[in-house]
Amino acid sequence: MKIICDIAAVLSILLAAGTAFAQENYPEQPVRILVGFTPGVAPDVAARLLADKLAEALAKPVVVENVTGAGGNIGALRVAKAAPDGYTLGMVGNGSLIFSPSMYDKLGFDPIKDFAPISQMFVAANVLVVPISSPAKTLPELVALARALPGKLTYAHAGAGTSQHLAAELFKSMAKLEIEPIAYRGTTVLLPDLLAGRVSMSFGNVVNVLPLVRDGKLRAFAVTSIKRSGIAPDIPTMAESGYPGFEAVPWFGLMAPAGTPQAIVDRLHRESAKIMATPEIRKKLNDIGADAIGGTPAELAAVIEREIPQWAKVIKQAGIKAGD
Repeated sequence: MKIICDIAAVLSILLAAGTAFAQENYPEQPVRILVGFTPGVAPDVAARLLADKLAEALAKPVVVENVTGAGGNIGALRVAKAAPDGYTLGMVGNGSLIFSPSMYDKLGFDPIKDFAPISQMFVAANVLVVPISSPAKTLPELVALARALPGKLTYAHAGAGTSQHLAAELFKSMAKLEIEPIAYRGTTVLLPDLLAGRVSMSFGNVVNVLPLVRDGKLRAFAVTSIKRSGIAPDIPTMAESGYPGFEAVPWFGLMAPAGTPQAIVDRLHRESAKIMATPEIRKKLNDIGADAIGGTPAELAAVIEREIPQWAKVIKQAGIKAGD
């Protein structure tokens, strides 16, 4: 029995030593960042900016992989179920971490238990836009049109549980409107129908819709952030437009699977925070309407724990479920 115990003790020491060695030499192979949305949208752009610089800092390739569907939840699930070794990370948004837990009966992951937060990366505003062919030239005119045609107008969104979806439902609730949702697999996918007038409106991410507004192809009414967007200061907020307290913005954080060694999480945070603080990256994000953050793992964990019950109340009051 003593021999068996001695062997077990030696094996335990060797395993601990091997784990420590692996952490000290991390990374020894390429790192993946999964993005639950299509190429070209804000989280994808941010992930690729981060990946390029992170590859330099880690001296290993860092590749971005788009895993689309279910408003980012498929990508989030892949991250949650990945091996906790630091080689599979995710650019995961509040759509999956904050909104979806109240919208899905079986989500497949727990936003608190199944992830190791690394850093909140950025926030970006949404913009209420309509096709340039819309008869509504102002937000009050859009509201009047929706009330005159209950159930006839439509809004496009980038997937159930995304901030664009929640922004539209919050708008419907606050303005007491009947507008039908139409779901797409990402913002870039819905734009052709929006531009052609096949859908009536959308709360599009400022990154994607502002160039079309500037080109005269879409008409913008308001942003969903509490403060005006630095990239579009001429567009008022929803709160300024008669909907006090209205805020529905997308944010994204760099996440690892729960159980990832703290030493690896800490290193990834240090490197990503340095990258997000550089003038080059901040400018590139600002140019597309996103504000860099680069917060600590503890700060991101606190945001998640605070916002889940806040939005759960809104979602329950609005009767929002997955598939709306």
